[in-house]
Amino acid sequence: MANAASGMAVHDECKLKFLELKAKRTHRFIVFKIEEKQKQVIVEKLGEPTESYEDFTKCLPADECRYAVYDFDFLTAENVPKSRIFFIAWSPDTSRIRSKMIYASSKDRFKRELDGIQVELQATDPTEMGLDVFKSRAN
Repeated sequence: MANAASGMAVHDECKLKFLELKAKRTHRFIVFKIEEKQKQVIVEKLGEPTESYEDFTKCLPADECRYAVYDFDFLTAENVPKSRIFFIAWSPDTSRIRSKMIYASSKDRFKRELDGIQVELQATDPTEMGLDVFKSRAN
């Protein structure tokens, strides 16, 4: 199984949309999905710059794994606006074991394709990626 997962391709659109998020800030978030039949990671959902953190969390299925990137804006202690790009490996406890294994074994390779990730989170339920977690990891 690890061999099949380690051969996971990354669709060009994944890298393209990530560059748009990073450089042009045309997206607030991107949700990525592994297409098992095609053996590749694809873009499942793009969040508009005006969309909120709540909109983002609604895009993550309760019982399926996903990768996601979120552009988190915050104010520093000195009131300076900043942003951090978070990579989230979403792997809910209720997802299939095979799916968890494929996502886990493909994560590092996929993350290397996205140059500019600043913070990584591994989450199995929404509390592990709450806004408070983002705020504490952003600084």
